[in-house]
Amino acid sequence: MNNHEIDYKIYGDDIQYVEIELDPNETVVSEAGSMMMVNPNIELATIFGDGSSKGGFMDKLFSAGKRTLTGESLFMTTFTNRGHQKEHVYLAAPYPGKIIPLDLSRLNGEFICQKDAFLASAKGVAVDIAFQKKIGVGFFGGEGFIMQRLTGDGMAFIHAGGAIIERHLQPGEVLQVDTGCLVGMTSSVRYDIEPIPGIKTKLFGGEGLWFARLEGPGTVFIQSLPFSRMASRVFAAAPARNTGHGEGSALGGLFDMLGGE
Repeated sequence: MNNHEIDYKIYGDDIQYVEIELDPNETVVSEAGSMMMVNPNIELATIFGDGSSKGGFMDKLFSAGKRTLTGESLFMTTFTNRGHQKEHVYLAAPYPGKIIPLDLSRLNGEFICQKDAFLASAKGVAVDIAFQKKIGVGFFGGEGFIMQRLTGDGMAFIHAGGAIIERHLQPGEVLQVDTGCLVGMTSSVRYDIEPIPGIKTKLFGGEGLWFARLEGPGTVFIQSLPFSRMASRVFAAAPARNTGHGEGSALGGLFDMLGGE
C-alpha cells in the first residue's frame, strides 16, 4: 500500500460534503478552496501539484505545471493530522451534485475523469493529465483534448453535477453520451467522438454537433447537469442590466447589489 489509508463519510443530498477521518500523521490532498472545516490538530499546507512526486523541486514544478493544462491551479492543499488521535477534515462540493468515492485499488489503479472533477484524495494518489489518442476528441470533445488521470491504490473523490448514473459496460457494448455529461470512466473503456447525424438535428436539435462514444468493457459515470450547462441557463435567464422591471427584476436587483450598485 503506497497511499495513505483514509476513512470517510459523505453527507447531504444535492449539495454534499465529505467527512474524512485521519489517523495520526495521515494526509489528504484536495483542490484549493474545497475546505469547509477542520479539527484543531489538522495542519494545512500549500504544495505544488498533488504531492505524489518524490523528485526534486523541478520535478515537482513540472508535475504541477501539467495540471494547468487541465485548467487547474498549480497548487493544492494538504491536510495532515498532527495530533495523537483520530481527527477529521470536512471538504465541500463546489456546486450542487454528487461526490463520487473511488477506491483505486478496485479500479486497477487508474481512473480517467473530466477536468475540474477532482475534489480530493489520499496522499500518494497521482493527479495527472490523460491525452486522448485521437485528435478529433481534442477538437470536439467538449471536455477538451486533455482529461485527468488518477493513479494509485488509495481513495479519491470526484464531483459532478445533478444526478449521477453509473453504468457497467460489457465487452463491445456501446453508449453514446453528450460530451459534457461524461464524468469519468475506467481506463479499459474506449472513448471517441462522433458527429450527430442529420443536418436538421445539428442546426436545430439543441444537442450540439458531437457526442461521446464509449465502448466497454468498463464502468462509466454520467452526470445529468454539467456545470457549464447550468451556468449557461442561469446566464440566459438573467434579466438585462438596469431594467428594474418585469420578470426576474428581484434577481436583477440582487446582481446589482452584489456588483456594488
